[in-house]
Amino acid sequence: MTSRLGILHPGEMGTALAASALNSGLNLYWCQEGRSDASRARANNLGLKTVDTLAELCHSCEILVSVCPPHAAAAQADAVIACGFQGLYADVNAVSPATVRQIGMRMAEAGIHFVDGGIIGLPPTQPGTTWLYLSGTEAALVAACFAGGPLETSILGDDIGQASGLKMCFAANSKGTAALHTAILGAAQALGVRDALERQWDVYNPGFTAKSHARIRQVARKSWRFVGEMEEIAATLDDCGMPPDFHLGAAKIYARQEQFKDIGEDPPIEDILAAVQAKG
Repeated sequence: MTSRLGILHPGEMGTALAASALNSGLNLYWCQEGRSDASRARANNLGLKTVDTLAELCHSCEILVSVCPPHAAAAQADAVIACGFQGLYADVNAVSPATVRQIGMRMAEAGIHFVDGGIIGLPPTQPGTTWLYLSGTEAALVAACFAGGPLETSILGDDIGQASGLKMCFAANSKGTAALHTAILGAAQALGVRDALERQWDVYNPGFTAKSHARIRQVARKSWRFVGEMEEIAATLDDCGMPPDFHLGAAKIYARQEQFKDIGEDPPIEDILAAVQAKG
């Protein structure tokens, strides 16, 4: 098994994956070029080995794991190719099967081994909460990097696109539903019937309103990442003959919440509804 693994990049999820790899006995590297002070603090707190440039990271590691916003996944892969990386590259970003296949083809043309991945769950702190699904002929090599947990891994098969397809379908429900509830509550508030709606929700499904509020507030700080993810889901559905329009609308709901990026705590539900009601 590899001993040198690079994380692109140590955000909240990337740091959690790095912790599982450290638990598995690997040497973890990251590249500080162009990264924020928050990323540097996370990497330093975890004890990751720091290199200055992407080129240095590519020449230091046998495996690279890409954990970045969906809209940046292809550009990140192209940058790695340009640096002459010759190891195994795992793209675990929330992108469509078509997108990940295109990335995989470019990697193969450059002589880079490739694995498709999809993460389901929040950054893991204990076993049985978050899964990294993998597909590709060398998926087992990537799974072994996280054997120490708490991240769970599961191999779906040899086909690139399987792991991303599962991620798209799962997030279509989980994050798509959160966007739907946000839009419904925004409309109900504008119509002056929000209180009545929430009471009726709880009649048929006790506790539904509180759970809905909690989920809407939980995703608000990361909604800027979900715009691209909803667009990738829409493309996935369209490729499968399903109407893409709902998730394109969900992308707009999340785009209206960009103001909550990187705030310290989950915003109040009233602030979120005010943001999504602002047309423009």
